[in-house]
Amino acid sequence: MKRLDDFRLQLGQKEHVPIVLGGMGVDISTPKLAQTIALQGGIGHISDALLPYLTDQKFGTRFVKNKLQKYREHIKSPDKSAVKFDLGELAEATKMYITSVMEGKKGMGSIFINCMEKLNMNSPLETLKVRLESAMDGGIDGITLSAGLNLRSFSLIQNHRRFKDVKLGIVVSSLRALKLFLKKNAKIRLPDYVVVEGPLAGGHLGFGALDWRKYDLFTIVKEILNFLAKEDLKIPIIPAGGIFSGSEGVRFMEMGCSAIQVATRFTIAEECGLPHRVKQKYVNATEEDVVVNTISPTGYPMRMLKQSPAIGAGNRPNCEAYGYILDGSGRCSYLDVYNKAIAANPSGANKLSIDEKTCICTQMRSFKVWTCGHNVSRLRKTAHQLEDGTWQLPSAEHIFQDYQFSTDYEVHPPPPRPHVISKTEL
Repeated sequence: MKRLDDFRLQLGQKEHVPIVLGGMGVDISTPKLAQTIALQGGIGHISDALLPYLTDQKFGTRFVKNKLQKYREHIKSPDKSAVKFDLGELAEATKMYITSVMEGKKGMGSIFINCMEKLNMNSPLETLKVRLESAMDGGIDGITLSAGLNLRSFSLIQNHRRFKDVKLGIVVSSLRALKLFLKKNAKIRLPDYVVVEGPLAGGHLGFGALDWRKYDLFTIVKEILNFLAKEDLKIPIIPAGGIFSGSEGVRFMEMGCSAIQVATRFTIAEECGLPHRVKQKYVNATEEDVVVNTISPTGYPMRMLKQSPAIGAGNRPNCEAYGYILDGSGRCSYLDVYNKAIAANPSGANKLSIDEKTCICTQMRSFKVWTCGHNVSRLRKTAHQLEDGTWQLPSAEHIFQDYQFSTDYEVHPPPPRPHVISKTEL
């Protein structure tokens, strides 16, 4: 039986082991996690969600505090239209963070950044342009455009000095979306790769909250491959969502795909940014613990654990410090439902429970949105349970190599090792 290691992903002149780590924010795909994947010869994604905040945490800068101080007077106002990002500081924070990530990269693989179009930041085109160009300035190997059709993204950056050098890809969930993107951008350039994300993926989904079960990744991928063959377009296709073993990945490679993208198994890696206690929640999850809901103010459904503390949280919006989901008019659906709840109960601001939406900026920053793939309940097969009931977690290197070399649809936990209590477990 073939293994994933029998195949290679060719992007331009560079060859990769055909395993791509999905970009999980905020700081779930840590620099160390992405660097480990690159060291193994694959492609590791980081996420550009809340990079000014992450830069403050990493370097002691004051980007978030500066923004909060500038707009403090708007905290109690329902109108956030004036709350803007300083584009110069956004560029500085993005470049500083990514430069540091790339300076730590070793091995023959690459590090890409996942860029979500739905991070409108109260100025969608201007902030997107800054984020993309600053990522290129920081030396990123590639950019994957997600959470939206990104029809104008290529045109925003086509004059950048690295536009033809950086690998650019998009995430789609249908042939229709791919056709729209190609039609809009064909005269500028074709994407270097396309990630086809199916309905079993974690986090934001490109399907309806009620009808995602009508679709399957294999069918969507086959339809896209047939279209590309008919049009004689040689664009690498990378399926994502629900691929839990190397053998499952081989099935897609044998039908003509160029690599696979995976994420859920890496949520419990030692190098992953989730707190240790949250990783234990993931390993203990059952099928019944997984929900697809519409609490994200992006407008996309999200798959997560139903125990996520973000569900039902009614915290005051932190738009002055964050505000990444504000649209071009300073609106956010969580802000709307929060203001409505406050108007109905002015004295109960500290006791609010809001079920319709969540303040995704604050909740993601605090690791309270426990997004996961459909197969999260299979994680217990990839870790060793200790005598106290907790789980000894695998390294990213082990997970990567288990994908790379496993056969017969098997997954393997790493060999048991002496348990040493770390600070994160105290």
